[in-house]
Amino acid sequence: MADPIVTVIDAGVRMRSAAGRELWAFRELLYFLVWRDLKVRYKQTVLGAAWALIQPFATMVVFSLFFGRLAGIPSDGVPYPVFSYAALVPWTYFSTALAGGASSLTGSQHLISKVYFPRLLVPMAAIITPLVDAVIALGLLVVLMVWFGVPAGWPLLWLPGFAILAVLAATAAGLWLAALNVKYRDVRYVMPFLLQFWMFATPVAYPTSIVPEAWRGVYGLNPMVTVIEGFRWSLIGTPAPSVEMVVASSVSVVLLLAGGVWYFRRMESSFADVI
Repeated sequence: MADPIVTVIDAGVRMRSAAGRELWAFRELLYFLVWRDLKVRYKQTVLGAAWALIQPFATMVVFSLFFGRLAGIPSDGVPYPVFSYAALVPWTYFSTALAGGASSLTGSQHLISKVYFPRLLVPMAAIITPLVDAVIALGLLVVLMVWFGVPAGWPLLWLPGFAILAVLAATAAGLWLAALNVKYRDVRYVMPFLLQFWMFATPVAYPTSIVPEAWRGVYGLNPMVTVIEGFRWSLIGTPAPSVEMVVASSVSVVLLLAGGVWYFRRMESSFADVI
């Protein structure tokens, strides 16, 4: 009896040697993965894309009632609803992208186990897709700013930079969690606690000014601190994030992203077997 024919799906030595060229070669696949996620995101929902507004708006109402009115949390001289919503736009993107990126590989196991392509594209698509929701939610922020009479100024030019930092932070953490989730399915149970802790370690409901000065260096290692303070400064004119905070957040993102890419690529060859 003849031996069975075994087909091994592999990237090849040349492809493995250059991740950047590999991703560029498969750029059209990234487009189709993002488009697929967009089409199924609100499929068979009654409100559709309106959920992109409902989630941050409902959270803003709760924060305004309990933190703004009852607890009296300061808001840097800006009406608290605008203050909190300006932070909820990038935070909602980050939390959605992180959760989607963490579960992206296990959710695409039917694709990963059948054909070779750069596995990095799967979490990248999950991280890019929520940007559409963020743009929709940003439109409601403009309405709130007009309603409360909060003008925008020249710092608005810095907004794309802070948005890029948010995407890089989500990518860095998402790659680690996506790779870990393939091997350890406990990650999906840890995610709600991780996101809840991360939110309260980020100035979403409060300003950075209430954090003791001695702790701000360590506090700035959380990249979302700079992202949210930067969004508020760019959009509603609150104090700008300090240079030290921007540098600390940027360095932490670069290190976390480099480590995430390295670990993801190291584990990539075993995804199809383990998943």
